[in-house]
Amino acid sequence: MAQLTTFAPAPARRRPVRWWRGAVLLLAGVYFVVPLAASFWFSIDDPQGISFEAYTGLISAPGFLDSLWLTLGLAVVTVLVLLVLLVPALIAVRLGAPKLRPVIDVLCTLPLVVPPVALTAGLIGVLRWGPDYLMDTPFFQTFVFIQDPDFPLVLVIAYVLMALPLAYRALDAGLRSVDVRTLVEAARNCGASWPRAVFTVVLPNLRGALLNASFLTLALVLGEFTAASILGFQPFPVWIYSVGNSQAHMSVAVSILSLLLTWLLLLLLATVGRERRHKPATS
Repeated sequence: MAQLTTFAPAPARRRPVRWWRGAVLLLAGVYFVVPLAASFWFSIDDPQGISFEAYTGLISAPGFLDSLWLTLGLAVVTVLVLLVLLVPALIAVRLGAPKLRPVIDVLCTLPLVVPPVALTAGLIGVLRWGPDYLMDTPFFQTFVFIQDPDFPLVLVIAYVLMALPLAYRALDAGLRSVDVRTLVEAARNCGASWPRAVFTVVLPNLRGALLNASFLTLALVLGEFTAASILGFQPFPVWIYSVGNSQAHMSVAVSILSLLLTWLLLLLLATVGRERRHKPATS
């Protein structure tokens, strides 16, 4: 009679403790939290004690709401212009002219090698040249219109050029992870037109890339100072600088709130993308 042999189960191997991960997270947290905490303490520190006047007086501060709404409006228009320019161009290149991808890559990343000061100086040269040579033509009003202080579209032009490499990289990474040609061909075989194939099939698969491109552009516009300052306009970053010359505590308080606003918008975009990604399909 054969003797049955039993094998004792092998002892479970302990996973090594990755203590270095906690150390890295701790160092990163200290790196970000300590400057914020120091800035917050400076904003409420007063010779007579702790005071929150720098925060309570923001709403009534001259130019605060106007500059904030101006910056948010410029950010929204910049995001829309970039997406309208890049998304159709990148999809068309992948579907009809893949050999042009290196050309598009060079053109979209070229602004990285142009400093903001040089870019702004070029814009100033164009704005000075236009009125001199186009004074008696209808195009003169165009130069006047884009320099309207209430909503300077010339800043949108500058922001689009500055954010172009960032938005392009985000969208290109999303397109690399999606087989655009197969998706479009499948939609076309099901009877969808070209616009419907793009809007109902391709764009939903690029939701993450669209959100990333939008946030990067939004973060750039909320923090950009050079172009707006040189061109003589006063969006939110320039207003923070001007306030800092006379009210240091309020300037630091606004800087903290600006950073928190950027983080809040990031979390909002991430939450919207996650909810739509996990939304159950309805029959």
